[in-house]
Amino acid sequence: MSGPKSLSGITVLDLTNVLAGPFCCHQLAHMGADVIKVEAPGRGDLARQLGADMELNEKLMGVSFMAQNAGKRSITLNLKDPRGKEILKKLVAKADVLVENFRPGVMDRLELGYDVLSKVNPGLVYCAISGFGQSGPMKKLPAYDQIVQGLSGIMTITGEEG
Repeated sequence: MSGPKSLSGITVLDLTNVLAGPFCCHQLAHMGADVIKVEAPGRGDLARQLGADMELNEKLMGVSFMAQNAGKRSITLNLKDPRGKEILKKLVAKADVLVENFRPGVMDRLELGYDVLSKVNPGLVYCAISGFGQSGPMKKLPAYDQIVQGLSGIMTITGEEG
């Protein structure tokens, strides 16, 4: 039996890419949130090209993308263009949550950081996911799986030597 879900009525703007952010927002969708995936025109989420099925990758529907983005609505916006920024702000005005996983400072450079968007919607929950935090000496480094495994040392105990 299926009943109301805990996040029914909540709208989430998903500005994330590849895995950590898309997986986070996928879980919110499972809990009933209306998740709107926002992607850059032309290229979209890098995960669209990731997976073992090359045909799907070429169609920009890689298995990795499909697994993390099922149940979401989708829109493309150029956040470097004033029209794209205005559309995002209109979405933010009606949203409850925004999740992004750009490198720290990118949203501020786009003039779409928390300080700007919280004026559009004072109740907005703004989640910025990054591998190394929002401050500190490593904040601007990318944090894909292999990088985190290498830095944490976990790679030394998995697989075979070499």
